[in-house]
Amino acid sequence: MESKEKRREKVIDVLNKARAMELLAIHQYMNQHYNLDDLDYGELAAKMKLIAIDEMRHAEMFAERIKELGGEPVTVYDGQVVKGQNVREIFPFDANLEDETIDIYNQFRLVCQENGDAVSMKLFEDIINEEQIHYNYFDNVDAHIKKLGDTYLAKIAGTPSETGLPPRGFAVGTGAQA
Repeated sequence: MESKEKRREKVIDVLNKARAMELLAIHQYMNQHYNLDDLDYGELAAKMKLIAIDEMRHAEMFAERIKELGGEPVTVYDGQVVKGQNVREIFPFDANLEDETIDIYNQFRLVCQENGDAVSMKLFEDIINEEQIHYNYFDNVDAHIKKLGDTYLAKIAGTPSETGLPPRGFAVGTGAQA
C-alpha cells in the first residue's frame, strides 16, 4: 500500500489539473461573453457571464481543497482560448467542452476514491452536477440555433446583457472605498 503522502499527492495532482481546466473555462466563457455582447445578443452574453462565474467558484473550490491538503494551487490555465467564434460556433463548442470536462472529472473522482479521499471525491461529484447543467444549457441553445436559425437569433438580438448581479467585491460594495 502506498503511503498517505503519495496518495495525497495524486489527489492534489488531479485537483490542480481540474483547477487549470476551470481557469481556461473562465477565460473562454468571458471572451465569448464579450463577443456575444458586442454582437448584441445580450441574453446569451448574460448567461455566459453567469456560467463563467460558476467556473470561478469551481476554481476557487479546487484551490481551497488543494490548500487543505497542503498543496499549492496552479495559476495557469490548461489550453488556449479560442477567440473570434461566431454565435453558431460557440454553443456546440462549449457543449463539447463541458462534456469532456464531465468525463475527465468522473475519472478524477475515481482517483480520489482510489486514494481514500472522500471529501475531494464529493467535491468532484458536486461540480460534475453543475457542469451537467452547463452542458444542458449549451446543448439546448445549440439545438435552438440549428432548428430555428435566424428566427431564434433575431428574437434574442437587442436583449439586455445585464445579469442582475449587484457590483460586489473588495473595492465595490463592501465599504472599502477611501
